[in-house]
Amino acid sequence: MIPTKAYAAYSKSTPLAPFSFERRTPGPKDVQIEILYCGVCHSDIHQARDEWNESMYPMVPGHEIVGRVVAVGSTVHRFKPGDLAGVGVMVDSCRVCKNCASDLEQYCVEGMTGTYNNYGRDGKTITQGGYSTQIVTDEHFVLQISPKLDLKATAPLLCAGITTYSPLRYTQVAKGSKVGVMGLGGLGHMGLKFAAAFGAEVTMISTSAAKEADARRLGAHNFLLSTDEEQMKDYDGYFDVILNTVSAKHSYKRFLDLLTLNGRMIVVGLPAEDPKLKLFALLKNRRSILGSMIGGVRETQEMLDFCAENNIVSDVEVIPIQQINEAYERMIKGDVHYRFVIDMESLRK
Repeated sequence: MIPTKAYAAYSKSTPLAPFSFERRTPGPKDVQIEILYCGVCHSDIHQARDEWNESMYPMVPGHEIVGRVVAVGSTVHRFKPGDLAGVGVMVDSCRVCKNCASDLEQYCVEGMTGTYNNYGRDGKTITQGGYSTQIVTDEHFVLQISPKLDLKATAPLLCAGITTYSPLRYTQVAKGSKVGVMGLGGLGHMGLKFAAAFGAEVTMISTSAAKEADARRLGAHNFLLSTDEEQMKDYDGYFDVILNTVSAKHSYKRFLDLLTLNGRMIVVGLPAEDPKLKLFALLKNRRSILGSMIGGVRETQEMLDFCAENNIVSDVEVIPIQQINEAYERMIKGDVHYRFVIDMESLRK
């Protein structure tokens, strides 16, 4: 077993604090990674505070993990010590169901194994995440990271990146597509970058006029202030795809009306309350709403390779682990541009 330092949530109502535990010794198929950076996802807050009513404590959050390989098992072929590598939202799946066989492990029929706050496939061990000095993961779920990429700004690609890349690819966004991105945050800023890189005409949709300049810097061609009724009318029936990253309560109908014939709204934001929907908004123009959850291993690697080729990373603010509780409060207030990333050297000192 490998002694490991971490920060953990000990209960839903207490701040994260130092924690020590043991990682398994690498088996034949395992890769051991020294974690250099870990992104902070809003779902870390949801789970640390048991807002989804499924938390197990003590819990080490973190599923946007990048670092350097320090050891590999005897049958590992894709990695060697010294390589850069990453681990995202999942660390296992059944691997034999129809979805896993189609490289869609995130939709495993039995349920994927999350990087933290999940039982392992043995039903006994509990996974612990990336707010720690190292991780040991089966090679299948380890991702190769190009040295071309800024490593600290690459970490959020393992969740925020693939969460927006996957549905934009699924809906075949490309040159000629008209895409609206709702919400300029950790997810929205990546959606802007990807949609623009795919060649689409991209419009940022926001309730804040103050975000226009930054939206254009990130790749938006247009800016739609959703509190302006005249602007909203101008975009009636305009978009082929709307990427909805908003986690605050909002009217779905209001934005569905912006979709053209056969337009699709992709939902990746999760409001605390389930939305109400007037079905006529779907019937008109034969619109649809679809959800999307991260991406499979193959698609996540594809995204990382695309990012390396096109110099796409997240906009990040790097913090020491000792500031994680402050970072949580700032995230809740929307006070981050656009993703916190923890420098794990601060945990080793």
